[in-house]
Amino acid sequence: MKTIYHKPVMLEEAIQGLEINPDGIYVDVTFGGGGHSRAILKKLSKEGRLLAFDQDEAAQQNIISDERFQLINGNFSHLKRHLKFYGISIVDGILADFGVSSHQFDSGSRGFSTRLEGPLDMRMNAQNELSAYEVVNEYSSEELQSIFKSYGELRIAKKLADLIVAQRKQAPLETTQALVNLLAPTLPKHVFNKIIAQVFQAIRIEVNAELDVIKSFLEQSVGLLTKGGRMVCISYHSLEDRLVKLVIREGKFEGKAESDLYGNRNLPFKKVGNLQIPSDEEIKENGRARSGKLRIAEKV
Repeated sequence: MKTIYHKPVMLEEAIQGLEINPDGIYVDVTFGGGGHSRAILKKLSKEGRLLAFDQDEAAQQNIISDERFQLINGNFSHLKRHLKFYGISIVDGILADFGVSSHQFDSGSRGFSTRLEGPLDMRMNAQNELSAYEVVNEYSSEELQSIFKSYGELRIAKKLADLIVAQRKQAPLETTQALVNLLAPTLPKHVFNKIIAQVFQAIRIEVNAELDVIKSFLEQSVGLLTKGGRMVCISYHSLEDRLVKLVIREGKFEGKAESDLYGNRNLPFKKVGNLQIPSDEEIKENGRARSGKLRIAEKV
């Protein structure tokens, strides 16, 4: 049975941002349902080439039958290594949509949904050892506080961690709804949905090492893009967007860009245009696009 995916977010803006060379080599590091990839292929000539990444085996159901296309079942943190296997060291453009695929949220069995009953899993790659179950039931109170504060940006991190630790002394938390039901009585109704979403976000980021993956991807993209090549990134929360913004503005994640003897800043990218967000019309059609932020960079 084919998995249903939502329409890709900011599709037209992303394709325009890539400024596609019909004969070029492009990479879609977050294939998902293949919406962005199909749009890129439409812009490529017979000489063009597209390689796409997705670590979720379910994405294989959406594979595109096209001799110009290659789907790689792997994590894009290993971008350079996988491309080297296919004889590619330089590309003309890279597209990354960091959002969790809609089908993962809509499937209770994956453990991503705050609404649907399912095991505490949240692994984007089912082969990974660490799942949400281990995080929730085995991490210390201090470790839980840290991820809730850092990845969920939650001010009540200690309160949430203490509740989880107290509960698991009686019995382990095994399902998504067990976790939701534990926290629900302590949260004000007007912020309940938001805080639960932030808790799940924090656990998911920890399980999949999402920020480390994005950092690795951004660092590798610098060396892969040809001069004038474009990188388009779509982020969905401030932690992701901050990493993209910093690497475009400063060329690194901490501190300022280095300058030469004449004060010229040594930057790998130049910003193209301003931050873009979905139109009201797109948000109306696809509510999950609401938090999307698109940034474009060009290799200098």
